[in-house]
Amino acid sequence: MATSNAPVLVQSLKLSCIQLASGPDKAANLAHARDMVLSAARDGAKLVVLPECFNSPYGCEYFPSYAETLLPSPPTPEQAPSYHALSSMAAEAGVFLVGGSIPEADPDPAAKKYYNTCLTFGPDGALLGTHRKVHLFDIDIPGKIVFRESEVLFPGNKVTIIDLPGYGRIGVAICYDVRFPELATIAARRGAFALVYPGAFNTTTGPLHWTLLGRARATDNQMYVALCSPARDEEASYRAYGHTLVVDPMARVLEEAGEGEQIVSCELDGALIAETRRNIPLSTQRRFDVYPDVNAGKIRIVETFGILHEV
Repeated sequence: MATSNAPVLVQSLKLSCIQLASGPDKAANLAHARDMVLSAARDGAKLVVLPECFNSPYGCEYFPSYAETLLPSPPTPEQAPSYHALSSMAAEAGVFLVGGSIPEADPDPAAKKYYNTCLTFGPDGALLGTHRKVHLFDIDIPGKIVFRESEVLFPGNKVTIIDLPGYGRIGVAICYDVRFPELATIAARRGAFALVYPGAFNTTTGPLHWTLLGRARATDNQMYVALCSPARDEEASYRAYGHTLVVDPMARVLEEAGEGEQIVSCELDGALIAETRRNIPLSTQRRFDVYPDVNAGKIRIVETFGILHEV
């Protein structure tokens, strides 16, 4: 048996997830996101989350035309206007900002490689971490939806754990990643106090599994989980489910949005994590003599200000 690293949430933290409507105009999307981030900050948020593909419509046909070059870092404003907009938003608002995700282009144009990438910035505007979506959304539900991100995107290959100085650590992943519990388990055992998923479930899979998966990851790991969706656009080729939500360590849904634009805010309290784990002590009851510890092997992890470590 083995215990996990106890999560440290040094003080209570107000989290705000912004359910944002985005259209085809990237500059307008960035300006609108700024307004919403500043609004959340004025209401006391210290950690703000934007949805998946917040700077563009969501869809395989949009990724190449909206993609920005992020490497070598920092990119120029011409290479990556969204990077600089997010950095400025975080600094202006004085918040930790999980910047949803944006399409990323490989620096070699001949490669024609694209990623779905989340950038997290600190209150000073510095980049704290980068997550490339690890699991690509390839599904075929007859009569409902066919979607294959792998036709355009390449997957990331790292677990992403980000230090928020003064508060603790969060695990960051994107949308379809939430269906794979290994990423969440590793983040929890590395001491994260929350799992943050910018995502864009659709109107087929959303009603089935969106809330279920958020509550499942919270139940598995006894920590906070935030799922941040775009607002629904009935005219879009891909209709997001909406229903941005925050779940507590006991798997209770604290707040949930509807379908339109909305800011969902909750106070996170490390004492509740400790209480939950004391009352239901999963961490001391794991049987690694029966099954392997997914946190024990060699794992590619981004942690501590975006630096890649192998352990």
